[in-house]
Amino acid sequence: MTPSRLIASFGGCGFSPFAPGTVGSLAALACGLGLLAHPLALAVAIVLCCAIGYVATARASGGVDHGWIVIDEVAGMWITMFPLSLPPTPVHPWAPDRIGVLWLVLAFALFRLFDITKPGPVGWFDRRHDAVGIMGDDIVAGLIGAFILAAIRCLIVMT
Repeated sequence: MTPSRLIASFGGCGFSPFAPGTVGSLAALACGLGLLAHPLALAVAIVLCCAIGYVATARASGGVDHGWIVIDEVAGMWITMFPLSLPPTPVHPWAPDRIGVLWLVLAFALFRLFDITKPGPVGWFDRRHDAVGIMGDDIVAGLIGAFILAAIRCLIVMT
């Protein structure tokens, strides 16, 4: 297996015979748990994942969004999880040590919802047939999921 395929498949998670995108998202969630207590580390991991994922996807895909390419799901899942890593502030008054399983399930569900349904700009990126489209749809799905997750948490804290 080439290094590009290994990265694009997130260590082989993408070769799961059943729902490789979901398996990749779950693997990203599990790997991202350790980064939640360190927002800067998670931010750096997201940027590196997007950059390295783009290069690996461009080399391994030939412009085709193969089902085994799941590095884009990793980037999108980590982006969705990012609001859970933020320290308590007046804008984000929750503490990272109080992140429950339900918040993680919600982050996963939001990301998968937007990744699968591909609304608006997610669908626009998905219709591209290159590495920008492969990575871009999941990055945008992650941004939408992160925004909604942060809004829900703020609404709950404010009530």
